[in-house]
Amino acid sequence: MSKIIIQNKSFEIIDTIEKMTIADSFVLRSNKIGEGNGEAKFYVGNENVETRNFFGQNGFQLNCFLLKKDLKEFLINSETEYKNPEQPYQRIDLLPNLWNERMEKVDKLENFLPFTIIEQTQIVGPRIYVKAPDGDVNYKLIREIALPNISYLSAIKLLDEDGNIFYYFKPFVDYYGEYENPYIIEEEIKILEEESLPIEVKTQLIRARKGQGKYRQMLLEECPFCPITLISDDRLLIASHIKPWVKSDDEEKIDPKNGFMLTPTFDLLFDRGYITFTNDKKMIISPWISKMTCSKLNIAPEKQYLMLPINGREDYLEYHRTTVFKS
Repeated sequence: MSKIIIQNKSFEIIDTIEKMTIADSFVLRSNKIGEGNGEAKFYVGNENVETRNFFGQNGFQLNCFLLKKDLKEFLINSETEYKNPEQPYQRIDLLPNLWNERMEKVDKLENFLPFTIIEQTQIVGPRIYVKAPDGDVNYKLIREIALPNISYLSAIKLLDEDGNIFYYFKPFVDYYGEYENPYIIEEEIKILEEESLPIEVKTQLIRARKGQGKYRQMLLEECPFCPITLISDDRLLIASHIKPWVKSDDEEKIDPKNGFMLTPTFDLLFDRGYITFTNDKKMIISPWISKMTCSKLNIAPEKQYLMLPINGREDYLEYHRTTVFKS
């Protein structure tokens, strides 16, 4: 089994549930799009072997936890939606201030935030719901900071050295299949267009944002195929930035050493930080990817990809491993 260190304690990773969407019905009233006050029960999956193997038999009660650093990361990643909302929230005018209040609140929390979930066996049907005991403030934190439809939870089932099982929950943001809020991309391009740069430079930078233009051409010359799948049809290849475009300076934005050519699935995994690579061309896989997904993708930790171009990309990869990768 793979291992993970949390709060200086070692755990073995048993398995992962990658995505449990946070619905409008679950969040607090202040965050809702529709009517009502929100319900504390949360849908974790349908009644099937995989869900039962992960959570346990009918009537389970589980020890779970959140980490303060993950809540802060979630708020940072969702700040744009709080302050420039894309969705029609019922109390849209309150959201900017709520973001500030919630960030201040999270800053004051302990690093390790335990809570309990209990299966709601009184709910009949193929869907499995959980709820925390009344008054569980750490469970309520999820309902408080999450925004409906674009937030989801992942969970890792862990085994500690004493044989105890724990469930590590982490909230993520997903803008309908995109990692970034559309507003961010629009603002980046707007700033570029307003800069006093030659028009050809502006055009080159904007196209590089989309993985197009001269950046793509130069990258294709260095990496004419995906080093993971070995596919060379350039219609199926995406010019991926290693250090994200938004975090790069103007030179890094168009530097072909700051990129790989990847097929769409691996571009998404790499861009979102679910996979990364060592300088000796071995893949590192995030614990937030399940064993089943790894099996279907035919990927494994420490698998070496000899065709991965590393020379000149070491510093960019170091940034990706330390800043982008979801450890």
